[in-house]
Amino acid sequence: MDAIDRKILTELQRDASLSVAELASRVGLSQTPCWKRVQRLEEDGVILKRVALVSPEKIGLGLTVFVSIETGDHSIEWLTEFAGFVAAQPEVMEVYRMAGDTDYVLRVTVSDMSAYDGFYKRLIAGARLKNVTSRFAMERIKTETAFAVPD
Repeated sequence: MDAIDRKILTELQRDASLSVAELASRVGLSQTPCWKRVQRLEEDGVILKRVALVSPEKIGLGLTVFVSIETGDHSIEWLTEFAGFVAAQPEVMEVYRMAGDTDYVLRVTVSDMSAYDGFYKRLIAGARLKNVTSRFAMERIKTETAFAVPD
């Protein structure tokens, strides 16, 4: 990946709706070479997808919960089952396998406490868990989706 690829990534992270002409102009290329680079970045898995970012509050999803999970089973079979289960839950926005005293952390977005309670009940019914701790976000201070592309 060269400096132009990094510029393309930076620009697309700012605004993925840019036309090829506008993107090419911003990175100092003509349209065809720029488009070929974007396609290569997609084929190589550097660009995963292009999406619209939506305000969760504006669509009625104002409660964010960070769920810490401890499991007593660390087998690959359990992990496969658990990963499949949480991936199928539309409320789960992110899942991380952790090092330390917490095995997994989920970021869950729901409309309200009642909706979270429904999710929680499905979670404990759908996966064998040792401990579940829920932490409710009071305020989102920063949200960033763009990575600082290293030189």
